[in-house]
Amino acid sequence: MKKAFTLAEVLITLTIIGIVAALTIPTIVKNYQERTWTTASITFERKLEEALKSMNAQETLAGYTTTKDFVHELSKHIKITKICENNKLTSCFSNKIYWGSNKEEIYISKIKNSKNFGQEDWGTENIGIQFSNGVNGILAYNPACTQDPFNNQYTGINCIALLYDISGFKTPNTQAKDLRAINIISLGSNCLFELDGVCFTAPVKGKAMSYEECEQQKTELGIKECYCDTDYWAGAVKFCGGIDKMMSVEQLAKLASKLYHTDEPITGNNYNLTLDKDALSYYGLPDNRSSWYIWTNKEHDEDQVYYSVLLSHGVGVGNDTSLKRDNGSGYAFCVGY
Repeated sequence: MKKAFTLAEVLITLTIIGIVAALTIPTIVKNYQERTWTTASITFERKLEEALKSMNAQETLAGYTTTKDFVHELSKHIKITKICENNKLTSCFSNKIYWGSNKEEIYISKIKNSKNFGQEDWGTENIGIQFSNGVNGILAYNPACTQDPFNNQYTGINCIALLYDISGFKTPNTQAKDLRAINIISLGSNCLFELDGVCFTAPVKGKAMSYEECEQQKTELGIKECYCDTDYWAGAVKFCGGIDKMMSVEQLAKLASKLYHTDEPITGNNYNLTLDKDALSYYGLPDNRSSWYIWTNKEHDEDQVYYSVLLSHGVGVGNDTSLKRDNGSGYAFCVGY
């Protein structure tokens, strides 16, 4: 007597195989895609480093005033098939991408300069690039870039900020998948909040400027006088891009009312108020018992230099003669976009 599977048994077996396949194949495909993206990213960054090292050795890495000029030189060391102007970035890159853990929608047409990468304003425009290996990129060049042709280990990678898409115009256009970054701190609009319709960035601690640097740049930045060799206030002014990009005293008073959860702008001292920890977290300020300050665009009054500040102990919005420009505890909110 011949033995065989019944139709019911065959159908049950096929159903089980189908269920197992439905559960495992997507994971297998996902893992394969992630390995493919990671491998492609490593390969691309290795080739880019080699190109930058070659430029460094030939002393063609530094000295450019525009990103476009730098890219033209870069194209001699790594094959580039297309270069897109600042006003036509989407000709080289997908316009809508997804960034961050919450997959925020970012529009590439608004990624115009280094500040949109979370860097200081390098004074250059972003340029779109398509590489011959299918990678698309948005690149910013830092004119402060240096070169060291006698150092074979110097790659010059800090000279640029680069957003690149391993899969070109193909989806998913998502960070940590086909989207990767070099020297990008944040992406998109740098507007954290608005006061009276003015956009402000997250708080920053600028690097101190020396007296000589301050003297050289004070006219451009709108600084009237330079006083010390570790000038943190002037450093904050430089980071923001000038006095007119700093928060005013009036705007600080309104911000203080949000931090202390009151209805009216705060002026003068009032130690009966308590900082709102949730507000501190939202505005990116420290929640601790140490003193910190917020610089504003107020610089001086006659012969004495004053600074408008917000103290973490109680409220002090106004002039504080005890706070000097060499104090490294100050934060700055810059006008954003």
